[in-house]
Parts: sequence; C-alpha cells; structure tokens
Amino acid sequence: MYEPFPGNYVWNLSTNLALMCGGNIGEIDAACRPIREAAARGEDAGTARFFDSWLAVAQQVERNAEADEAAGRLLSAAEKYGRASTYYLTAERMQARDYAPRKAAYARGLDLFAKRVRLGRENCEFVEIPYEGASFTGLFIKAPPGPDGRPAPCLVSCNGLDSMKEQIYYAGNPAAFLKRGVSTLLIDQPGTGEALRLRGLHGVHDSERWASAALDYLLTRNDVDPARIGMFGLSLGGYYAPRAAAMEPRFALCAVMGANHNWGEMQKRRRQREGENPVPHYWDHVMWVFGKPDIDSFMAWAPNMCLDGVVERIRVPFLVTHGEGDRQIPLEYAHQSYDQAVNSPNRHLHVFRATDYEVEHCGADNGTISRDYIADWVAETFGCRVD
Repeated sequence: MYEPFPGNYVWNLSTNLALMCGGNIGEIDAACRPIREAAARGEDAGTARFFDSWLAVAQQVERNAEADEAAGRLLSAAEKYGRASTYYLTAERMQARDYAPRKAAYARGLDLFAKRVRLGRENCEFVEIPYEGASFTGLFIKAPPGPDGRPAPCLVSCNGLDSMKEQIYYAGNPAAFLKRGVSTLLIDQPGTGEALRLRGLHGVHDSERWASAALDYLLTRNDVDPARIGMFGLSLGGYYAPRAAAMEPRFALCAVMGANHNWGEMQKRRRQREGENPVPHYWDHVMWVFGKPDIDSFMAWAPNMCLDGVVERIRVPFLVTHGEGDRQIPLEYAHQSYDQAVNSPNRHLHVFRATDYEVEHCGADNGTISRDYIADWVAETFGCRVD
C-alpha cells in the first residue's frame, strides 16, 4: 500500500482509496505533503488539517473544471469534476460526525459527482428505493440485453461501514460488471452515504430488510432479468451480503470482497487494539452508523453482527474473497464463511497473495485484481461472456 504517512494506517488507507477512485497522484501528493507532520500525531488528531488540505486541492480542481466547462470542453470538465468530487468525499469521510464543515463538503461531493455523470454522458441513472415508509438512493448502471434478447442480470452492490456508492462507482466495479454484460445497482443502504447523512437511516444487523427492498425495486424494471439478481458487498458488506443472500431466497448468487464473518466479535478485538481501524474517531463513527447512544449499548448490540448459523442458509452460488495481508479483518473470517456455507451448490474461496500485488483490505493497495476476479466469477455464474 502507498504510505505517505508512515505509521498512520487510517490516513494511508484514505489516500489509497482516493487513488483507487480515480485520483491523480500529483493532486493527491499536493494534498498530503503539507500534513505529514500532523499525521504523525495519530489517526484522530489533526483530521481537521487533513480536511483543509484535501479541500484546498478539491476546490482548485473544481475551478480547473469550471474553466474547461466555460470553454465548452465538457468531457475534460467531467473528468476534473469527478476527481474534485473524490477529494471532497475523501475529506468528509475522515471527519467526526459533529464536525460541521463536513456537511458542505459532502453536498459538494455529490453535486460534482452528478455533474461528472451529466457532462460525461455516463451510463448512470439516479434512483430512489422505497424502504419501510422512507427511501434510500441508488445508482443504476445498465447493461444491454444478452445475445438472446434476454434482459441483463444485475447485482445489488452495498457499501461497507464507511464507504459510499459514489466511491464504488469511481473504483470501477460497475464498469467491470458492465463489460461482462451485468448491470449494477449501487446503493447507499441504511447506515451509509446519503441514507445516514441526509435521511437519518441507521444501519441494522438484519440486512435482508434493505436488500429485499432493493430487489423489489429491480423487479419493477423490465431491463433486469428477475431470475438473475445477485448480491455483492465489500468490507462490512462481507457481512451484509451473505446475511441478505441467506435470508432472501430470491437472490441468485452472492459475492463478497473481504469477508466479515463475525464483525461483532471483531469489536471486542478492536477494543484490545487488534486490527486497524478504517476511519478516525472510530467508536463515535460506529455508534453514529448504528444509532447507538453510547459505547456500552453498542457493544451489547454488536454480537448480532455474526454469520454463525446464517451462511448455512445460503443455497445459491457463493464467492468469498480476501487479501492475505488484510490489516483490518483477519483471514480466518473468510475461512469461517466458506466452511459454514455447506448448502451453497457452488461455493468458492479465493485469497489474494503477494504475487497478485493486492493483499490489503478489499484491495486498497490495488483494487483491480479483486474487482476483475469477482466480475469474472459473477459473469460466469450468470452465464455471461468473459472473453
């Protein structure tokens, strides 16, 4: 993993995610270079400095995009608006929930994402998904019908603990699926992205609640094959997706990028300083995500986030992938999910090794290897071409 901040995994992770999401190395270096001393004080201290430095670069790239747009160079403007959006969202993601400037940065990140899609004429539809008297948002990337005229299969793609649908879009996952004839519905499920920040929808352990809502939405579309709708998740999605596939029998397959078999147990291990945190202000963040008022109530609830006795109910093809050098979630959790999925008719475990040049959590050190491997497996399982 690229580590501009020695000894500060959280800041390095965020930097690598920005690179994976299309960031420019020169722009990212300009954001990181002034704050290296601040990073040495730890993952929580100095996050306001991180915010200011990344925001300055985001604003300059946005101004550059505006100049392109004024000159009528809309495709160039779209590229720059996309990178500026990534930097705004990177700055926002690193802040505590009560850091007031994060709200404007998040809003700007969403606005510029929409500008990129519009000016770039991209294959990306903004959708609303009804959910328990409310709704959450999604992005639908449409694949064409197959050679036989049959509507394309589709994946419901959920976030992890702290990711957003825009980041997964930028990382190229939907593009990889699209090349293989598979549509994608990227969602900000409760506890993530817009659902948490703008609608106050907190995360739940029984992910089938919102996953079934996403599936119900897809069944209203005539451009999706109702018999070929799969579930995909990364990071904490390595818990959410298998849980959803186990409890919602209409899903036709399940794939995860990074297993997360017993996230509840992992919280006890984190309190003992085992495993790296994904974001600063970690304990406040998880209480915000799941709507818990204090650490004691969160820790009492966390054991619900366990797939023991759950993955046995998966009766569709199931792919588990994991990096051997994952510093957040232990490899043993990947083996637990695979070993317990005894009723899947086609279960597979793939571990990414040093020779893949991708060993970190959810491919944070590369991103393309796990993305393409999963896309191939999904396409093959759905009967799509991979050549």
